[in-house]
Amino acid sequence: MPAKSEKQRRLMGAALAYKRGESDTSSEEIRKVANSMTEAELEDFASKPDAKKKRK
Repeated sequence: MPAKSEKQRRLMGAALAYKRGESDTSSEEIRKVANSMTEAELEDFASKPDAKKKRK
């Protein structure tokens, strides 16, 4: 399920980057999201709705 807003998509993208070790962050919110979701879930939320439709 893709994110419902651009702001939510960006948050999930930042959490995904943090989880993969691609970025350091001081944001507690990003850390909480990254630790509470799997990488696959974060990828799904961070994807744009159009990108998912094209893959099928």
